[in-house]
Amino acid sequence: MSAICPECDSPIDVDEFDVDIGDELTCSECGSLLRIANDSPLELDVADEEDDLDEEEEEKDVDAEEKDDDDDDEDEDDDDKVDDE
Repeated sequence: MSAICPECDSPIDVDEFDVDIGDELTCSECGSLLRIANDSPLELDVADEEDDLDEEEEEKDVDAEEKDDDDDDEDEDDDDKVDDE
């Protein structure tokens, strides 16, 4: 199946069964980073590098929050312990 690059209007051959919404590919004509926006009909959008950076920052924030939660759990465990001495 063929989709059209939104930047240069070149046709891009894509195996519709091998891609999912959100997958990224590069236009062989203009080099633009593209993202699968819709799979039926097949539609491409320009993937902004800023979006990728935002997603990475969100992942870091989630990881940091999870680490903080783990630290809190360890603190609670320490409070539950009683010295028998």
